[in-house]
Amino acid sequence: MVARISSGKSIRGVLVYNEDKVEKGEAKVVLASGFATEIDRLNFHQKLFRFEQLTMLNSRSKVNAMHISLNFHADDKLDAGRMQEIASEYMEKIGMGEQPFIVYEHFDSAHPHLHIATVLIERDGKRINTEGIGRKLSEPARKELEIKYGLVKAEGRKLLNEPYLRVAEYGALPTKKQLNNITKAVMRDYAYTSFAEYRAVLAQFNVLVDRGFEDSVMFEKKGLVYSVADSSGNPVGVPFKASAFYRGATMRELEKRFEKNAELRLAHKQSLKERIDSVVNRYSAVRKETLVKELAREQVALVLRRNEAGLIYGLTFVDHKHRTVFNGSDLGKGYSAKVVTGMFSARDEPKVYSRKEVQSNYLDKDLGLGERRGKEEESLLDGLLEKAEYDDPTVIGKKRKRRPGEEQSQNF
Repeated sequence: MVARISSGKSIRGVLVYNEDKVEKGEAKVVLASGFATEIDRLNFHQKLFRFEQLTMLNSRSKVNAMHISLNFHADDKLDAGRMQEIASEYMEKIGMGEQPFIVYEHFDSAHPHLHIATVLIERDGKRINTEGIGRKLSEPARKELEIKYGLVKAEGRKLLNEPYLRVAEYGALPTKKQLNNITKAVMRDYAYTSFAEYRAVLAQFNVLVDRGFEDSVMFEKKGLVYSVADSSGNPVGVPFKASAFYRGATMRELEKRFEKNAELRLAHKQSLKERIDSVVNRYSAVRKETLVKELAREQVALVLRRNEAGLIYGLTFVDHKHRTVFNGSDLGKGYSAKVVTGMFSARDEPKVYSRKEVQSNYLDKDLGLGERRGKEEESLLDGLLEKAEYDDPTVIGKKRKRRPGEEQSQNF
């Protein structure tokens, strides 16, 4: 486990960052301590007011907010209850257990991680002394929790020196440092097989990468330019050439990995399809925002590829759980842009199964006949919302008259 602590002047900024993630479906609240009611009943302003009640007690202290992230290894098996326990004990061990705090679980990275928002002003108006808190309190707490909960040890796996994948935020850290950390980690950890897939992963961390025009010198020399993106997806700040980063994150370096990654990602293809199906099969029609949010809860990011006219021509699925990337067409016909976008609606409509489908499910699951189905059967995504054509009547057979005394057969 890796713990990172940062102090700031605005608890509002900390809340906005995390609540925005919740709104996008990229995070959820797993714990709130020090609030007089259920956190689900509070809106943003009520949460903020609870914190500001304390910060207003000490107007002289400008640095009064704290933002903590607890980062776990991908191999750590953590459910919501275990995360709550770890977060609560960590806050106790660093002397912040009596402070109000909110714990968010984020789904926007390859590894499980929590964000904790709190303030440094106590109920008597005193500011909590944070000098040396990392070395004196956080490090011992981290090591104790790793042992108690059987977590992967940061020092044993050299996690402390590995680039930390977090969403780039312009001005939070030096731009070059953020870009270097993200490109290095994505190049090393994700299995992408094309430049478009690599670009789709970087976009998850607010990083833009550009090859230049096809007739440009940069494109010919296989160079790339990286920038941090703002909230609207536009580049902000000074861009950096690929050669400025670790080993040069150029097209030549990326191309060396494409073929190898194609083999590496195959082991996780079925898992990704099953998680996509588990979301899509709930609906006959669904809002795009709902689909994106629910896929994010499965640690899957849906990237819509658009042309210059703004029309969707393709889909890319980024699997943060297994750190793989697939275009929809690579997963199968049922995951293509045509099929998935065909589900998009102005409202969510849970799928209603027909009697025939219920009977089919019964035969598959209860009678064990599912294994007899052919391997080439299309995915559950196939055919969703495909319009039936009723122009010509379909005649299955002539209706036979019942003989006297013959009972009418009952449908299942």
